[in-house]
Amino acid sequence: MRKPIAVTTAVLAALLVLPATASATPGSGVTGTILSQKTIGHTDYTLREITIQPGGYTGWHFHDGTLYAYVKAGTLTHNLADCSFDGRYRTGQAFTERPDQVHIGRNLGTTPMVLEVLYVLPAGSPLSEDAPNPGCGF
Repeated sequence: MRKPIAVTTAVLAALLVLPATASATPGSGVTGTILSQKTIGHTDYTLREITIQPGGYTGWHFHDGTLYAYVKAGTLTHNLADCSFDGRYRTGQAFTERPDQVHIGRNLGTTPMVLEVLYVLPAGSPLSEDAPNPGCGF
């Protein structure tokens, strides 16, 4: 499995940020708000803000396109479907998720974690797609 590609805060800020709740299998303590949506050609761009409460998680899921995320507050722990730890992203850090990469995001901290996410997806695609729990112990 591939790791997310790191992106600079400046690049991410220039892209606009999207909030939303990940549609996962099943998530807990996650809420989201769509800030902006636009379709250009065959691509949907959605800016969303996602909040994960302490102890919350997205559930296992993947996306049909690329996501650009910026941690506005808190810390996100990111794991892949092989149960490997592939990133801990803190306030002010940005990262990218590749298409079709099954993963879970968790807030292991004591304060809410807030992400701003830009979804760049094929037109008509859902923001996320459920994936089965691969058997990881978390």
